[in-house]
Amino acid sequence: MRRLPVYLLLDTSGSMMGEPIEAVKNGVQVMISSLRQNPQAIETAFISIITFDSSARQIVPLTDLASFQMPDISATGTTALGDALSTVSRCIDSEVATTTAESKGDWKPLVFIMTDGIPTDDYQNGLAELKRRKTGYIVACAAGSGADSSVLKQITENVVMLDNADSQSIAKFFAWVTASIGVTSTKVEESGKDATGMNELPPPPSELNIVV
Repeated sequence: MRRLPVYLLLDTSGSMMGEPIEAVKNGVQVMISSLRQNPQAIETAFISIITFDSSARQIVPLTDLASFQMPDISATGTTALGDALSTVSRCIDSEVATTTAESKGDWKPLVFIMTDGIPTDDYQNGLAELKRRKTGYIVACAAGSGADSSVLKQITENVVMLDNADSQSIAKFFAWVTASIGVTSTKVEESGKDATGMNELPPPPSELNIVV
């Protein structure tokens, strides 16, 4: 079976403390339970979570939806987005099966990034690493007024912005991510082709502004 790897890069820096981090935890839980109801996604989608504050770490390796368990996350520290990009690059190398002459590998991974701040490390090296990996698409979300969408535009063309990093807005973002994973898992199975971009995804809700 060809897996659809999905990497969530979640900002857990100190500015996410309180309502935003609780909303992120809740958003992931709701996303997992929704995707478990989707017959295509439960077969295909595998989820990994990478958090980043003063450093980045993969707290959930690539896991099928049935086995997924959400660890506790807390908000502290700075915003090492560059380290997160390097970390997801290493995880793609070690976890995603490549196509060989003998067998089809996994589908190209999907990467969703959510941050409410500006990188506090040198993100250019991490960005260069990620650009060398083959991904289906990368979507970045600038949550609230403290996030810099111009930095995220260097990472991916697909940037959305939330006016507020409150629980309602963050819930809408995760609902859209859920729908996007569901649509993509169906599309790759039916078409036999990798996902390529945001034009194949459901339109984002009104709370999510597409950054052009």
